[in-house]
Amino acid sequence: MKQISEIREQIISGLAQARPDAPDINGSTRIVQDLELDSVAVMDFILSVEDRFDISIPLDRVADIVTVDDLARVVEGLCNAERA
Repeated sequence: MKQISEIREQIISGLAQARPDAPDINGSTRIVQDLELDSVAVMDFILSVEDRFDISIPLDRVADIVTVDDLARVVEGLCNAERA
């Protein structure tokens, strides 16, 4: 089972690569507002997260993701549901 802290760190690492000029990224960082990612960049990042964790995030769940922690919780739930 994936731990949320491990998932969060991998997401933060991926965002830091996507936005190397971004200030400190943490769990409360808002992906669109704070990192100024446009919708294409967000979808590209979501696809990379899906590949990294071997999951598929439903589009209706994507709409509810605002912060890094929101994304980490969705990924954790999907990873652990598929492994159960």
